[in-house]
Formats: sequence, structure tokens, C-alpha cells
Amino acid sequence: MSEINFDWLNALPKVELHLHLEGSLEPELMFTLAKRNNVKIPFTSVEQIKEAYQFNNLQDFLDIYYQGADVLVVEQDFYDLTWAYLLKCQQQNVLHVEPFFDPQTHTARGIDFSTIIDGINRALVDGREKLGISSELILCFLRHLSEDDAFITLQQAIPHLDKIKAVGLDSSEKGHPPEKFSRVFAKARELGLLTVAHAGEEGPAEYIWTALNDLKVSRVDHGVSAIFDKALMEYLIAAQMPLTICPLSNTKLKVFADMSEHTILQMLELGVCVTVNSDDPAYFGGYMTENFVVLRDSLAMTKAQAKRLVSNSIKGSFTSLEYKNTMQQQLADYR
Repeated sequence: MSEINFDWLNALPKVELHLHLEGSLEPELMFTLAKRNNVKIPFTSVEQIKEAYQFNNLQDFLDIYYQGADVLVVEQDFYDLTWAYLLKCQQQNVLHVEPFFDPQTHTARGIDFSTIIDGINRALVDGREKLGISSELILCFLRHLSEDDAFITLQQAIPHLDKIKAVGLDSSEKGHPPEKFSRVFAKARELGLLTVAHAGEEGPAEYIWTALNDLKVSRVDHGVSAIFDKALMEYLIAAQMPLTICPLSNTKLKVFADMSEHTILQMLELGVCVTVNSDDPAYFGGYMTENFVVLRDSLAMTKAQAKRLVSNSIKGSFTSLEYKNTMQQQLADYR
């Protein structure tokens, strides 16, 4: 057993770069919003929802994920969702967050784009002012939909570019390679947005290469399959390209059969800029602290490794250099 206790890990200054706001919808809030908006959900209790959170693969999870999102209807719902996540971050000493949101999940149901982003943004502003948690927001395109659909979403986002830092790519990876979205990502870059993409989770290492070369990403979300490509590993190490890895998610979705098989610390020791994140914590069993705890319990992560993982997150974040330096100092001072 590693020498790190829970309290040390919980108080460890942290940064989260891979979090889907819709994936932070806890069962209790799902029921509250369903009642408030008179939305029927296929569950009768919180316990029944939690029992449903058993997945064999990414698609199993996505099926229930999109069902849960139906309870998000008005601006206040998106505020409450985001605010609940930020309160959890405050409890776990997360200093800075860069969450994803999936507008197509909601606009397909007739929800106006401005309703979604205004609620999220209002909560993020309150998070900065009331909780001291800084943030940058990332708009994700759903890769199982068409690139034309993504272009429509990007067009809807243009009046709100002051609230968005980057675009990303999520949803079903298999059969939907990154190059499917090359043109819309190019347009996003022309608009001054940074780019990230889910690649190499269930998909092959080849998808990571495509995300790097075609989409010009600033970091790779997941990326665990990189370890099977020696040339790619050498590139990632030389470029110090951040990988936003999500340990609990990877085992919950059977990317790894058991946490003891996870390669995040192996990649860290090889010099890859790997980071720890919670992905969809309401569905996968934990937020940032829980993900660090499972690395301690299953892989004997040390204090030094934990701090290096956080340092990588700070380096890979999209915040200012000045604030990166401030967070690095807070991390260095933590004992």
C-alpha cells in the first residue's frame, strides 16, 4: 500500500481537463430536474438508476447518458448541473477545470443553443467569483453525427465565442475516425478556437495520429492505445503532448479489465504527459479524488507521481501562463 492517505489526496491541488458536464448529472439531480420539468425517465428510484450504471462498453454507457440528458430543459437546469459539479470540485480542491458540453444532445430536442451555454457560463462565472475555481469551456461535436451537423453547431456557437475556448470530439469512437471532422475543425481554428479530440480510447492508435495531423489538436483525450505504437509514443514524449486519461472510466467501460492493468503510471515513467481526469463521474464512480485514490490502491502511486500527474495537467491546461505558474507554485508548496 502506498503511503498516501485519502485526506492528502483530497487536499492535493488538482486541475481537470476531461469532464463532460452531462456526465456529472447525479441521480438525485436527475430526479429533481425530471420532476421540475415534468420529464418522464425510465427509473423509479435513485437506487434503480445506480443499478443501471453497469456497462459492457462505451455504447452501453452512451445509451443511458443521452436518456439522462433529457431532463435538462431550461437555462437554470444547465446552471444547476454545472454548479453541482463545481461544488464537488471545491470539496476536492480542484483549482481549475476545462469541462466539455454536448450542445447537439440538447439542440436535437429543440433546446436553443443560447439556453445551454448561458446556463453553463453563468455557473462558471459564479464558480470563479464565489468558489475561486477558474475555467475554460470546450464545445464537443458528437462524432456519430455528420460533419454537416457539426458545422450547424459551430455556426450556432459563433455569437458565443467569448465563452468558448476550444472544440472537441466525443461520443462513439468506433467507425468514426477523426478525419471525418477535418473541415469543421479547420473552420473552428480559423475562428480562433483551440482543438482537442477523443482518440485511442476504444479506437486504435491510428486515430491518435489522425487527431494530431488532421485536427491539429492541442491535446488528446484518453489516448491510452498510444502505448501500442512505439513511434507514436516517441512522438508524444518528444512533443510533450498531453493525454487526458480517465482511470475509473477506462475500467468501467472495459478499456482495461482491471485497474491493476492500467498503463497510466507506466506511461508517466516513460515521460508521456499523462493527466488524471474523471470523464463522466456520476456514471463511473468518482470525481478527481476518487480517480487518484484508485491509482494509489491499484498501482501503488506515490506522492511524487501524484504531483507529477497534476503538474502535467497544469502544463496541458488552456489557462494563462501566469496562472499556470501560480498553480505550479501551489503544487510545489503542498506537502
